[in-house]
Amino acid sequence: MPIYNKLVRDLIPDIIAASGKSMETRILSNEEYVIEVKKKMKEELAEYHATQDDEDAIEELADLLELISAAARTHGVSLEEVERVRELKARDRGGFKEKIYLVSVED
Repeated sequence: MPIYNKLVRDLIPDIIAASGKSMETRILSNEEYVIEVKKKMKEELAEYHATQDDEDAIEELADLLELISAAARTHGVSLEEVERVRELKARDRGGFKEKIYLVSVED
């Protein structure tokens, strides 16, 4: 029996059960959940980094967005609130649309 020990999407146990397989799951504490969301973000970011085409990249970005939404909830805010903060930062400091790569700054 493979051991996974990782956070999975809410419907994964139903999908596994529907395939006739047995499994063991448990509900994480809030503290464990935050840790596991962060681990899952690293996993999904690595998968995004490894993509070779737009279709796979979009799939991984969707996974990251779902995890960002989950992480936002752990901090007591919605994804919309995170978006509001993103917009404020973009207004004050800009975004990344111009593809600017800082090489050096003279002191």
